[in-house]
Amino acid sequence: MEYSTLGNSDLKLSAIAYGAFAIGGNMWGGNEQKDSIDAVKASIDNGVTTLDTAPFYGFGLSEEMIGKAIKGYDRSKIQLLTKFGLVWDGSNNGKGEFYFDSENAGKKVSVYKYASKANVIKEAEESLRRLGTDYIDLLQIHWPDNTTPIAETMEALGLLIQQGKIRAAGVSNYSVAQVMEARKTLDISSNQVSYSMLNRNIESDLVPYAKKNNVGVIAYSPMERGLLTGKYFKDGKLKENDHRNSYFQQFNLEKVNIFLDTIAPIADAKKATLSQLVLRWTNLQPAVTVVLAGTRNAAQAVANAQAMDINITQEEMQMIANALSKI
Repeated sequence: MEYSTLGNSDLKLSAIAYGAFAIGGNMWGGNEQKDSIDAVKASIDNGVTTLDTAPFYGFGLSEEMIGKAIKGYDRSKIQLLTKFGLVWDGSNNGKGEFYFDSENAGKKVSVYKYASKANVIKEAEESLRRLGTDYIDLLQIHWPDNTTPIAETMEALGLLIQQGKIRAAGVSNYSVAQVMEARKTLDISSNQVSYSMLNRNIESDLVPYAKKNNVGVIAYSPMERGLLTGKYFKDGKLKENDHRNSYFQQFNLEKVNIFLDTIAPIADAKKATLSQLVLRWTNLQPAVTVVLAGTRNAAQAVANAQAMDINITQEEMQMIANALSKI
């Protein structure tokens, strides 16, 4: 495993991080808790020491399972990344920005983006409790809240740093303009954004900005929620409540399938899976410090960690780029 410093922070993060969205269950068709915890442990045991979660993932369940999974490990060797700013329990008292309706334990819940100073501090305390720790390595706003001044949110993060409750602060899904506004108040360390072979929008603005200003890029959805594994084209049936049934429709699936068939020989020659090739490719992109990879079981966790053992030559990178240009 490779480890890199995140932006201007003193955090050394594993190049592949465990992405804990799916183990929360909501929107993903569910998962066995034992399998999820085993996956976290297998990740850590194979060098993936960076774990990324959020209160919204399973409405607290994902953080709780991460907390259970890390018991018995040296906390100083694990980096916990979590978020704030998505509220579903009505504690925002109607404030904030309505995001969407979801379901929790069979009941409809309305999710709001809400990042007031008081809410940031409140959510941080709740995350500390669920994770069973006294500090968070990186705390990130989950989505921009257009009803709260960015400066107010950043002030709250700065206070949490001063109190020793978080080691560093970051943002997620921020535009370059929003990152610039945030940095007027607090020198944030990172921006977590969607980035994959099929979604390279950040290359035109965020990547050059991040490189110039020492802001780490944490890439999520590198596998496009499993589409780039190729499994969907072999067994495309998903559970009825799996959000990917609609998510995948944004892509030209025929061209994606052809693309995967084109690059498969590169993976085969390295005795690697498509997933491992895709993860390694993503890790090698400019400004990307960490690549998030979700897993549902221990075997997948080990495979993700082993992606960092793959060497991709410049010639092979160009072959992939040529194939991508045809999607």
